[in-house]
Amino acid sequence: MRYSYEKFSTFKIVQLSLLVVLTLISFYLLMKPEVKQYVFSSLAATILFIVIWILLIASFIFLLIDFNLISSIKINYHNLYDVAYSDQLSSIPNRFSCDRVIEKYHDKELPDDLSCVMIVLSNLPQVNSLYDHTTGNKLLKDFSIILSSAALSLCFVGRNGGNKFLAIFEHSERQKIDTFLARIEDRVNQHNQSSTAISI
Repeated sequence: MRYSYEKFSTFKIVQLSLLVVLTLISFYLLMKPEVKQYVFSSLAATILFIVIWILLIASFIFLLIDFNLISSIKINYHNLYDVAYSDQLSSIPNRFSCDRVIEKYHDKELPDDLSCVMIVLSNLPQVNSLYDHTTGNKLLKDFSIILSSAALSLCFVGRNGGNKFLAIFEHSERQKIDTFLARIEDRVNQHNQSSTAISI
């Protein structure tokens, strides 16, 4: 679908370029005295001249409308992509995104350098019961930010549903996993030291 948009955009750019060239040629020819004299020498030639310029101007307007529509379609496409692949609450990849990564290895022998870590935000049910779901959602968001920053340049991380998160390390070494877990521990400790934060 994205390829179709790009192909259509390229076609419209080519169309615009040709239109600009034709307009410049028409304008250049009109500046010649003999052509100008011919155009305004008869009513039929004058009408033909006006019609051609109306068509050129209309083509420019319709091309601008097309570019505007392409831009809107691209924005809508990106919004739909975000809805399909991002968890709306935590803003990190959702279960569907996790499944897409896992499906790459379906019916295949798993490589030795593939690792997976399941992370559970274990006190989320208690927070929902003790406070409310709004507070629980805030805790989920805070923890998702921690996971996302800890995973940077190391692994894929997504929300696997509820209070469960999944980190997948492709082409990984044990050191990457240790770094990831150490980052989480450090960031969770920093979070928990805040007087206004609900502890993770």
